[in-house]
Amino acid sequence: MGKLNLPLFMARRIYKDKGDKYKVSRPAIRIATIGVAIGLAVMVVTVSVVLGFKHTIRDKVVGFGSHIQVENFLALQSTDPYPVCIDDSMMQVLGGIDGISHVQRFALAQGILKTDSDFLGMTFKGVGPEYDFKFIRQNLTAGEVPTFSDSTSHYKLLISKMTADKLRLNAGDKVYAYFITGDNVRARRFTVSGIYQTNLTHFDQSLCFTDLHTATRLNAWLDGQCTGAELTVADFGRLKQTAENVVERVNRTPDKYGDVFTSQTIDEAYPQIFSWLELLDINVWIILALMICVAGFTMISGLLIIILERTQMIGILKALGARGNTVRHTFLWFAVFIIGRGLLIGNVIGIGIVLLQKYTGMVSLDPTTYYVSTAPMELNVPLIVLLNAATLLISTFVLIAPSYLISHIHPAKSMRYE
Repeated sequence: MGKLNLPLFMARRIYKDKGDKYKVSRPAIRIATIGVAIGLAVMVVTVSVVLGFKHTIRDKVVGFGSHIQVENFLALQSTDPYPVCIDDSMMQVLGGIDGISHVQRFALAQGILKTDSDFLGMTFKGVGPEYDFKFIRQNLTAGEVPTFSDSTSHYKLLISKMTADKLRLNAGDKVYAYFITGDNVRARRFTVSGIYQTNLTHFDQSLCFTDLHTATRLNAWLDGQCTGAELTVADFGRLKQTAENVVERVNRTPDKYGDVFTSQTIDEAYPQIFSWLELLDINVWIILALMICVAGFTMISGLLIIILERTQMIGILKALGARGNTVRHTFLWFAVFIIGRGLLIGNVIGIGIVLLQKYTGMVSLDPTTYYVSTAPMELNVPLIVLLNAATLLISTFVLIAPSYLISHIHPAKSMRYE
């Protein structure tokens, strides 16, 4: 038979003892439980919202620009278009770099889309047959994604819903595009094959997709030249290491026309977006600290009330020979039961709200401001387990000091305590 844990045994009996319903400790216990539950629920929802928001925005930016871009060194130093040669051999080199899972070429050309009633300056992104349109297909609202070519021009366009609304275009419509080079103006007639909506205003308002061959010919570039290549990493968590592998293998090496390669990661290409996302982490830490303080203070007040109400019991235990540490541990175990119940309720409330939002989208947002139409949620189980463990440990730890109040309770005086 195992050794009896006296503090745990007494704490369990005290916790199960409903006693007089008019006791002060009953509402104090409820308040402490509710404080822990609300604190944890808010933390779970906050972490889920921030994780969902960060990863949703990150995936949208990556969907347009991939993880790493390899371009001409001069292109990063100037706003002028400088091509670089990425032929089949270079594609194999890039694809063979450790950590790279996919390589796709792209070429940018500046032009104007014009209808009878309006016009818009646009960046035409030429892409080839290897381009991964998974992200665009997920956000397609009308039409279809055509098969783009690197050897011929089909004059097909993929435009955003924002562009389509401004120019009053629908899938299947014809539209003229004008490209200005010096004094030369060239006109091309395109067909709108598909319309997508990502709510990422930075890209939706100025970017459309067409054939790689069309963009390179409009720029009058040589065979194999393009703006650059987009590389997808196999593991985003190893982005920095993979980017260093690309730098060692590619950067500062010339192509067959003498242009020098360089590379940059997606967060280096769009620092304003990723810096903004990093600021969200500060908000999370502030909210977590506040909620743990709420849980801790409610537990301290609850424990003090319980100790004061159980003063006679503490005196009897001491009179019977119980040491101060034994009594202290009893009340700490009692507090753990209260915290545990609060954590259980908090998990049910927090995870319930996260799942409800995730599958119903009941909380909507302004996509022009937040880049998403509904509040995104991401349920990270290991992180929730960590939050539970941290809340339990910190809440119990802050109770150690108040529990020493028990050592000042004298058996003789406590017998007369009312």
